[in-house]
Order: sequence, then structure tokens, then C-alpha cells
Amino acid sequence: MKLFKTISAAVLMMLAAVPTQGQDLLARQAPIDRKMKAVDSVALIRLIQYEQMESPAADLYQDWENVNAHRATAVPDSFRIDLRNFCMPTPSRVLTSNFGSRWGRQHKGLDIKVYIGDTIRAAFPGKVRVVRYEANGYGNYVVIRHYNGLETIYGHMSKHLVVPDQDVRAGDAIGLGGNTGRSTGSHLHFETRLCGVALNPALMFDFRNQDVVGDYYMFRKSTYSKESAQATRLRGVGGASIAQEDRLDIPGSTPAVAQRAVAAASTRLHKVQKGETLYSIARKRHTTVDAICKLNRISKNNRLKPGQILKYN
Repeated sequence: MKLFKTISAAVLMMLAAVPTQGQDLLARQAPIDRKMKAVDSVALIRLIQYEQMESPAADLYQDWENVNAHRATAVPDSFRIDLRNFCMPTPSRVLTSNFGSRWGRQHKGLDIKVYIGDTIRAAFPGKVRVVRYEANGYGNYVVIRHYNGLETIYGHMSKHLVVPDQDVRAGDAIGLGGNTGRSTGSHLHFETRLCGVALNPALMFDFRNQDVVGDYYMFRKSTYSKESAQATRLRGVGGASIAQEDRLDIPGSTPAVAQRAVAAASTRLHKVQKGETLYSIARKRHTTVDAICKLNRISKNNRLKPGQILKYN
């Protein structure tokens, strides 16, 4: 009986010690938890600062709203746009309308031939700002603000696949091709805007080659009009010409200058890609090496450089 009492007392003492040990463990753990919380907070602050530093859009735009497709604000004199980590919004290589003057009004984007139900994808990573329907304009459209400072607009779609304030990656499906709104046939109306001001997408996107023009595009107010006209000649409808009224809109142009520009627009140009030769270009453009050499006053032995512009008609 005495032994039983002794064992019972020992068990009771052990049970009583467990909560105390637990409290001691919690007490020892508390400073560690506080330190980890502080470390997490510092890491979070650094992450936010890094993202803001890497996101030019944070400096360009002061507000965020889900109603207006665009609202023009002050555009910087120059701004470098990062074109890396892109995705072509559609695999279609067929352009049906250029950026610029059309039917007596300004056409603020490129029209790309797509069919109803074709997948439309986000061009760059960013955040969906507007998802709406506009009967007399864009139809079903989506506006995405990208971290590189651009906003892209995708119009005339048959269906939205995203919602406002949704984060998207480059290549995420955002809608389906369609013929909604002010449209005469199924196509994608694609706009690129900086601070709400429409820029010619051909300055950055080459739909026929399914690529961007480079890792970066340096926007400059002073040279934009000239560069936009050249981009349309190179990468617009047909890859060569734009309407005469577009050429006359170039600031500082005279009738003689405009006439020469229209004549130059009828010349078809080819931008040399890495690995291309005169023979491969001649086959691609349905012409001859001799014709290309004669137009460009070069010999068959000339070494081509990526980015070089050649006439081919």
C-alpha cells in the first residue's frame, strides 16, 4: 500500500511538471518568433521595394481605376520600354489595318486577322485594369497595365476570360477572338499605350515574324513620328505601304517631303534576321539575288548583318 502511494505521488508530480515545461518552451520560443516576424517584415519590404524599382509603371501612373479604357496624361520626353518576357497576343501573321489615319479618323491600333473563338493572350505580365463591353467601339475588350509601363488594349473579342484586378502573366489567355462592337469582320484590335497615349504597335511588335523588334524600345517624343512611319513601312499591312494621308500627318513635312515619303513607302523592305543570306531572302521574297543586289548596290559576296534593311522590289 505504501509503495502504491509513492508511485501515485510520483506520477502526479510528473503530470504537474508537463504544463510548466510547455510554458517554458513557449517562453523560449517567443523571442525567436518575434525575430522571425521581424525578418519576414524586412524581407517583405525589400521585395516590395524591388518590385517597385523593377516596375516603371509605378512611376508613370498615379491612379488605378476600372472604368476608362484610356486617359491621356503627360508623356515623358523619353522612356525605355522593356520588351523582354513577351508573348504575341495571337499567332496570326495577317494584318488587316495599319495604325494611323483611316476613313477620316485616327485608327489607334493594329488590326490582326483572327477568327471567332481564337485564343487571345496577354502580351506582357501585368494586371487587368478594365474588362468591359462597348457597343459603338471596342466591343468586348480588355485593358492590361504592364510592369514595363505600357498598357495594352484587346478589342472586338467574343468573350472575356479575365476579371478586373486580376494578375496575369505573359501568354495567359485573356479572351476569345470575335466581331463585337464597331467591327466589320472578326479580328483583334490591338493597341499599345504609354500614359494613355496611343503608340504604333509596329514600333514594338512584328506580327509577320511573331516577334518583338528587340529587347527594348526607346521612345523619344522628338523622333516618334518618323520612327512610327518607318515601322509601318516595315511591319504594317503588306510590309511596305501606308496611305498618303498618314504620311502628310508627319509634323514638319512639306508636300515635297510627303510625296517622297509616299514614293519610298511603295518600296518593299526586308529586315535581315540572324542566319539569313541573300539566297534565303530572295527565296522568301520571291525575287532573285541579282535583283536585290542591284536595288541595294551591293555584291553577292557582301556579308549581311542582322538588322540590316534591304530593298527587294
